[in-house]
Amino acid sequence: MRNATSAGFVREAAQLAEKLGYDVLLVPDHLGAPAPFPVLATAAAATDALRLGTFVLNACFYKPALLARDVAALHELSGGRFEVGLGAGYVKEEFDAAELPFPSAGKRIDYLEHVTAYLAEHVPGAPIVIAGGGDRLLTVAAKWAATIGVTGELADRVEFLRGVAGDRFADLELNVAITAVPTDGSGIPDLKMTRRFAPGHSDEQLLQLPGVLSGTVGDQADKLRRLRDEFGVTYFAVQAGHAEAFGKVIAALK
Repeated sequence: MRNATSAGFVREAAQLAEKLGYDVLLVPDHLGAPAPFPVLATAAAATDALRLGTFVLNACFYKPALLARDVAALHELSGGRFEVGLGAGYVKEEFDAAELPFPSAGKRIDYLEHVTAYLAEHVPGAPIVIAGGGDRLLTVAAKWAATIGVTGELADRVEFLRGVAGDRFADLELNVAITAVPTDGSGIPDLKMTRRFAPGHSDEQLLQLPGVLSGTVGDQADKLRRLRDEFGVTYFAVQAGHAEAFGKVIAALK
């Protein structure tokens, strides 16, 4: 969910997600977008079983003790339904706007691990989600996270995770973000968002990416099953604009 124009809008969106069979409602963390914690608190009050999460907080924007306080409060007030998603941050312009230094990638990942370790110790009941694709970030995720949002070339990244996670790999939940879903009955998705992350790909190449669904509802469900069977991916995140169309895929998977 990227828009939150009113409390009523948030409540209706959360209730619709629950009705359509979604397991979790996710809110991003970007300047210019709604603040995650108030939005999720509003969604929690309007739903009964829907899990709630950040996808993902920029760890470099937070001091661990202050973030732990907010995480603990939302987790408790939601009845234990909150999962805290974390990332290292990557948009320099947002650091500039927040009047924060923009460290090197390595230092941002070091700080992400510092925040993650603090949350794991002080709010152990809230599952941790870490998203990214680089070796160092995935190594941190393999150590601390319950769920890992995998970016990059899926087969390679999953194999890397398997190596660095060791015995812990069997307990990890793997996530893939779905960036394109057919919404008009044609079976053809809008590839605009996907192309931003893979600008050199042809349309045919984009359609083969794990995060792109096409064809009938049955075709889309079959692709998700293949990702589960081949790579162990069981957690799929879709964009708010795709929620109703993807609801039909959820129904086909059940």
